[in-house]
Amino acid sequence: MENLSIYIHIPFCVRKCLYCDFLSFSVCGKERLPAKEQSETSYVNRIGDKAFGEIESYVNLLRQEITRSAPEYKKYRVISIFFGGGTPSLLPAGALRAVLDSIRSGYRLADDVEITVEMNPDTVTEEKLEKYITSGVNRLSIGLQSADDAELARIGRVHDYGTFVRAYEMSRRAGFGNINIDVMAALPDQDIADYERTLRRVAALSPEHISAYSLTLEEHTPLFARQQEFRFPTDEEEREMYALTGKYLASLGYHRYEISNYARGGYECRHNKVYWQRGNYVGFGLGASSMVGNVRWSNPQAMERYRDYAGQIGRGPDCGTAAAVREKDADAFAVAHLSVPEQMEEFMFLGLRMMCGVSGQAFNAAFGVSLEEIYGELIGKLCAQRLLTREHDRVRLTERGIDVSNYVMAQFLFA
Repeated sequence: MENLSIYIHIPFCVRKCLYCDFLSFSVCGKERLPAKEQSETSYVNRIGDKAFGEIESYVNLLRQEITRSAPEYKKYRVISIFFGGGTPSLLPAGALRAVLDSIRSGYRLADDVEITVEMNPDTVTEEKLEKYITSGVNRLSIGLQSADDAELARIGRVHDYGTFVRAYEMSRRAGFGNINIDVMAALPDQDIADYERTLRRVAALSPEHISAYSLTLEEHTPLFARQQEFRFPTDEEEREMYALTGKYLASLGYHRYEISNYARGGYECRHNKVYWQRGNYVGFGLGASSMVGNVRWSNPQAMERYRDYAGQIGRGPDCGTAAAVREKDADAFAVAHLSVPEQMEEFMFLGLRMMCGVSGQAFNAAFGVSLEEIYGELIGKLCAQRLLTREHDRVRLTERGIDVSNYVMAQFLFA
């Protein structure tokens, strides 16, 4: 039986962050509630009747897509489920449980399935966490980004550091023993000392996993338009922040297993490793991406089009399966049947994100040809430039290669 991971996209947010270019939109009338008002009832009130109705309608579409697609995945065993967004923790806990119920009804789940929910600190309540536990959620990913309130304000986060700490402590009290914290480097007006303070504060909480990314200024975001208002760290300062992250977290027992991810022993994120190792994953929801059996596709990004798609699955002789609906309008779903060269490219540039690198044996098993035959000359050149290193059967990035990883990975494209 083959393994499968499931991604669930929840596009709703309290308010979009100034740097965010993800497919998401704001639904809340109030941006923040006092801590004493944080309860499931208050969050329903906070969302408002109209927006709550939109969320309820979306959850029904999700469940419809999940249930009607299930027959296509009978030969798979689900090893991870990831609720991303947007802000999945904005959903009422009962809605999230209903989505999980739909998955359990139609799919075979591994006994140790990893179920992750991304959370923003200002949407956390004790009732919600308790319901997550009883629903089978066993991993949380909390978006902090910075432990400095001024930095949080500059990037448009709706929480402060104190709210994050309360959310983290509530999560521990609820019984969660696998928590990731997201932090960001290279923020506007941030210097190395500022970033180090955030890193030390986060590490002092002893989460099982830390994701440390650099801010990317994406065109068409508010922060991109306002970038002249701030001083951003130089490339050299950003590299120092990166080096600091690896050295400091290693001293505390965190293993760097991917370019931007660090974990204590046994707590690497199973779901994200599926992406980097080219495993099978299916995405449900607005704009969600999938890759199963070397076929890639993306769901519609417009709600009306997504509603139409979810309604067609399994309806009538001309539609049938979700795959049939997509193939009928392949351009709209960006359906791509990956060629062998495209699969090889992905094998390399995704695999090199992992600190363990790429296995020549695994390459040969996947493609029936040696890594040396396809990429030997290029690997030799990059090793000579000290961007890659060979260790027995494996090729991986050096520290110098990590600094210019985008350049290195681009070398493995055939075109």
